[in-house]
Amino acid sequence: MSKGPISQFVEKHYLHFNAAALVDAAKGYEEHLLDNGKMMVTLAGAMSTAELGKSLAEMIRQDKIHIISCTGANLEEDIMNLVAHNSYKRVPNYRDLSPQEEWDLLENHYNRVTDTCIPEEEAFRRLQQHLFDIWNNADSKGERYFPHEFMYQMINSGVLEQYYEIDPKDSWMVAAAEKNLPIVVPGWEDSTMGNIFASYCIKGQFKATTMKSGIEYMMWLADWYKDNCAGKGIGFFQIGGGIAGDFPICVVPMLYQDMEMHDVPFWAYFCQISDSTTSYGSYSGAVPNEKITWGKLDITTPKFIVESDATIVAPLIFAYILGW
Repeated sequence: MSKGPISQFVEKHYLHFNAAALVDAAKGYEEHLLDNGKMMVTLAGAMSTAELGKSLAEMIRQDKIHIISCTGANLEEDIMNLVAHNSYKRVPNYRDLSPQEEWDLLENHYNRVTDTCIPEEEAFRRLQQHLFDIWNNADSKGERYFPHEFMYQMINSGVLEQYYEIDPKDSWMVAAAEKNLPIVVPGWEDSTMGNIFASYCIKGQFKATTMKSGIEYMMWLADWYKDNCAGKGIGFFQIGGGIAGDFPICVVPMLYQDMEMHDVPFWAYFCQISDSTTSYGSYSGAVPNEKITWGKLDITTPKFIVESDATIVAPLIFAYILGW
């Protein structure tokens, strides 16, 4: 397949340092897929609010991604952008805001993520009212689901379509729901919807067990990994650091060391995009070779690290893989 203008530009100009690492990582990802390998993408940071869905959704539709691990914030904020985009507020001078200006944003029900403010009523509360009905239905029937499954139910029911303010093709959660893409969401209770669900449990309206837990996510992921690691294996494309990456990558040493399944292969490709510089004790700042000592990567696993802003790097890598 001939490459489009974005890919051609990248190949011509991105020749050294982090730019070259970007191209190497993209080509490695592409080669892994051509060899019939599968790929996990992990989303930390505020990638959904950064509207990564504009490229990530097409990656999902074209089967360039086979499973996602994301924070609860990324799970919900893509849908928030879908239904409340026109009410978002951009603050280009966010570095200059005084404490009083930050307080004024709070008073006006805006929650700031760097230069973008999420509107509480149009985003948080809009999702809350529909998720309440879905959670309540499951709770009353004694049914239990994972956080992303409840989100899929809400999207697939069509109740949100009345609010759509962007093209749904730019929503990665819509693309994922259409394919029933596997997702793991470690630490979901840390998210806004997680906090809201916890509040209902505290008030006695729902049972905490209606929401499947992180331990159950790990158990499910262990089965998924065993079922999908044959052949070329499964690659690991990590955007940012934190729990979205550390949680799923640990499934391999768990299977090998704790379950004593010594035929389980290591991750077959690894790339991390991070602006966290190499440092002492930081997971996000650890170089890929450190993961060899933890039984996550093999000596021969192709390893890439692009030390740059993921909002710049990830769309370019995805564009290259998509041939744009």
